[in-house]
Amino acid sequence: MAAVVLNQLQPTTLKHSKQPQPQPQRLAAVRVNATSGNAQQLIQSGTVRPIPPKDAGTAVDSEGYILLDIRPEWERVKARVSGSRHIPLFVKDPDNSPLGLLKKWVHFGYIGLWTGQNMTMINPEFLTQVETQIPDKDSKILVACGEGLRSMMAVSKLHKSGYANLAWLAGGFKSADDSHFPAVEGPEKLQYATVGGASYYFLQLLILLRAVGKND
Repeated sequence: MAAVVLNQLQPTTLKHSKQPQPQPQRLAAVRVNATSGNAQQLIQSGTVRPIPPKDAGTAVDSEGYILLDIRPEWERVKARVSGSRHIPLFVKDPDNSPLGLLKKWVHFGYIGLWTGQNMTMINPEFLTQVETQIPDKDSKILVACGEGLRSMMAVSKLHKSGYANLAWLAGGFKSADDSHFPAVEGPEKLQYATVGGASYYFLQLLILLRAVGKND
């Protein structure tokens, strides 16, 4: 944000002052400082290693990474990597007050009916649960979710809490194939586990039509 302000002030500075134009590297430094601690910046800087799904099995089996699945329970039961740890970043919102029920009804009408996702809240015990299951903060941890966005949030939280060897499953399980991992459990494929609600039946119809098209 600071960099944008400096750029807007620059023409006025040139008209009324003989001071030299600010150097580009100074503006870049301001830009970096404004986004420090952000998960995307951690990945771009190499502090957190991005691992594509096709390399995730090797990272776990050969490099010693612990696969941490941070999806909510209703996604994990559909498909999960055998041996992965599970600590959800989001949990179902337990608020059943009149206002809470109203919010859940609106959520269901706009989002839940189509996606099958529950009204959620940040798991207040997330970091405590990770520290209980993985107490060594030098452990190699590969953080994964359905599409890669929630795991970016989890990576940022874990980095701030002191975990030093973090990796991020780029694109999430939605970009993965079951063959990328030694063993997968559950009734669905990993890439479809995030899909629910009416969109799930729409997806099944597309899969059926695709199969019919190949047979024809």
